[in-house]
Amino acid sequence: MEFREITWDNYIECIELQVTEEQKRFISSNQHALAEAYIASKEGQVIITFAVYKDEKMVGFISMYYDDGDGNFEYSSYGVFKFMIDMRYQGKGYGKEAMVKAIEFSKSSAHGKARVVELTYKPENVESKNLYSSLGFVETGNTHPSGEVYAEFVL
Repeated sequence: MEFREITWDNYIECIELQVTEEQKRFISSNQHALAEAYIASKEGQVIITFAVYKDEKMVGFISMYYDDGDGNFEYSSYGVFKFMIDMRYQGKGYGKEAMVKAIEFSKSSAHGKARVVELTYKPENVESKNLYSSLGFVETGNTHPSGEVYAEFVL
């Protein structure tokens, strides 16, 4: 499993990755996520986007951020904005492998040290909930105004 930068050479392939029809209600397009990342980075936020590769094939996409907690470690985090595995590659363990890679990336402190990795998901997205909890993510009890559940992994 490898994370690679999105470049002119691979961005079309990245935006063409798709989830199943059923999963589309849980996630925005990769094109939308890349546009959000571009705008957020212009506003000074640390945004990290990667194409997810397995055996030289692009199998997914992840968009993350880093927040230093305004200098307070207790509020510092890496977060996952968006994560997806293309429908052609689902059911092979790539999602779990990629999330382990995201946790390792966060532990490396590439953009700074953080206390947790955080993410949100819709409560009815049972597959995501099961994946994240199997890796040690714990629901915080907080919910996003959109109804998504917050979960975190302590680094």
